[in-house]
Amino acid sequence: MSQSKPQETAVYTHGHHESVLRSHTWRTAANSAAYLLGSLKPHMQILDIGCGPGTITADLAELVPDGRVTAVDHAPGILDQARRTAAERGLDNVEFAVADVHALDYPDDTFCVVHAHQVLQHVGDPVQALREMHRVTKPGGFIAVRDADYSSMCWYPATPGLDEWLDLYLRVARANGGEPDAGRRLKSWARASGIRDITATSATWTFSTEDERAWWSGLWADRTVASAYAERATEGGHATPEELRAVSDAWRRWGQEEDGWFSVLHGEILCRKEA
Repeated sequence: MSQSKPQETAVYTHGHHESVLRSHTWRTAANSAAYLLGSLKPHMQILDIGCGPGTITADLAELVPDGRVTAVDHAPGILDQARRTAAERGLDNVEFAVADVHALDYPDDTFCVVHAHQVLQHVGDPVQALREMHRVTKPGGFIAVRDADYSSMCWYPATPGLDEWLDLYLRVARANGGEPDAGRRLKSWARASGIRDITATSATWTFSTEDERAWWSGLWADRTVASAYAERATEGGHATPEELRAVSDAWRRWGQEEDGWFSVLHGEILCRKEA
């Protein structure tokens, strides 16, 4: 009898509400995978894990015109939007599939690059996920991972309610089986998985202009009261609907601050598989 494959045990905290996709569709290879781009070659075969609506996927596909991108996600529904994204951009070198990063259904040494953006913070066993990512990477190929680090996020001015937002988010995400401070842990998880050639870096998103503040505060204000995250916060006993509304209002107040500034820190690792 064959041994059963490990399976995902965490629950994706955000879900795919419009307020979540508002941020996911903003992501590009330039603003979310710059640390990887210098390593790409036109012929490469790329596995994009947790592709979501596919905006980064499409950018990667354009950067490997003689290669191919296989984009996978644990949620089948979001792949329809990713397919539309690729079709709208006229890309014919992308394919899509449902997958669990803990047990990838691909042979050893298949891809030149295995990429995951904002994925390991949401999975039950990030070390096993990295073992699988390493397994399906060709010798000499790259494993590229980037995750936010929530406790390192900072903002100005101090707005009543945003500290409560951060505390609440950390509790909900961990109750769902994830680790919201994944960014600082990526290097250690990679080492625990057996990977040794690791370059660890960091980068930020910054929201400060009037339009940026309105966009960032608005999507979090909506996400706090209307997304799967809101449901998990209330159903898990972490917050009442009234408390969520107070946090949502705090986001909108911060967004109206002319001096407002918000920085999101990300940890990054670019790993080379031994040839």
